[in-house]
Amino acid sequence: MRGLRLPLRADLAGIEPYGAPHLAVPVILNVNENPYAPAEDVVADVAAAVAAAARGANRYPDREFTALRQGLAEYLAVESGVEVPPGEIWAGNGSNEVMLHILQAFGGPGRRVLSFTPTYSMYPEYARDTLTEWVARPRGADFGLDLGAAVAAVREVGPAVVLLASPNNPTGTALTTAEVAALAAAARGAGPDGTDAVVVVDEAYGEFRRQGVASALTLRSDHPNLVVTRTMSKAFAMAGLRLGYLAADRRVVDALRVVRLPYHLSAITQAAALAALGHRETLMAQVASLRAERDALQAWLGEHGFTAVPSDANFVLFGVFPDRHRVWAQLLERGILIREVGPAGYLRVTVGTPEEIRAFRTALLEVSRD
Repeated sequence: MRGLRLPLRADLAGIEPYGAPHLAVPVILNVNENPYAPAEDVVADVAAAVAAAARGANRYPDREFTALRQGLAEYLAVESGVEVPPGEIWAGNGSNEVMLHILQAFGGPGRRVLSFTPTYSMYPEYARDTLTEWVARPRGADFGLDLGAAVAAVREVGPAVVLLASPNNPTGTALTTAEVAALAAAARGAGPDGTDAVVVVDEAYGEFRRQGVASALTLRSDHPNLVVTRTMSKAFAMAGLRLGYLAADRRVVDALRVVRLPYHLSAITQAAALAALGHRETLMAQVASLRAERDALQAWLGEHGFTAVPSDANFVLFGVFPDRHRVWAQLLERGILIREVGPAGYLRVTVGTPEEIRAFRTALLEVSRD
């Protein structure tokens, strides 16, 4: 058979697809999932909603997902205390698609996206896929931002988009609202041809932030170039649903409507997400218990001689190991899967159930003594 020579883009040649290890082991703590399966009443309501939607599956879904936008707005008002008009909410198949929409609309050839590393490993891929130049500046030694340097970078780089994860993945560190406000202000007029750069605060882990840490949503009224993204994958225990969303100025949302694919959110997805949103009280109670488990894990790591980065997420970055791969592999041999990611010498562990965390602690101490 004659060989196939595909006209693959040169910048994609030899690149492996994104993905964390997916292994059949007893304790899976590597991809920051909520460890608790949805409760039976949630499952029942989601199943009933999906069944109702399926009866009309011969018709295209509401491409403006009106009811879902209303439900997301009501949720944000309770969770963050911020009223967001439904027309200023956008959603997609996971926050990944939402981010891609942003760079499709505001990035592109000849434009730049700025971020601060270490941060989420998918960000450069969003830039690559939209032919947007990726520009990264380093975070500080504590993995926070040097605000003066960050503001200077915005003015120097002239980005179309600034990507800020808060809490940051993989470090768990959160930005203050003062830091976000300063960067949003610096971005006004700093984009291509004097436009206002879009500042995106990725709050995928926002529900897990510590007491007193405010959401960037509270800054919306003063900074129209600010976009705040969220997901139902983490706190809502709905990673399999694939629903991400954002809150932004209506002009931003209207730009995203131009680049979205027709009917990009299925009727099934919309129905399931709206049903899950009806159980937000149960969600918030569960999130509180995961926060407490995270804080206890962080303290335990410190007490046993590890460096644990203070986290506002549902995971903890810890180290520092001369050979982190050896530690990762030996934990895996004991049935514990965590993530080898981030700065050299560090590993990241998701907050699991109390039983899973006990197993992780036991295995880590065994590995450390080897």
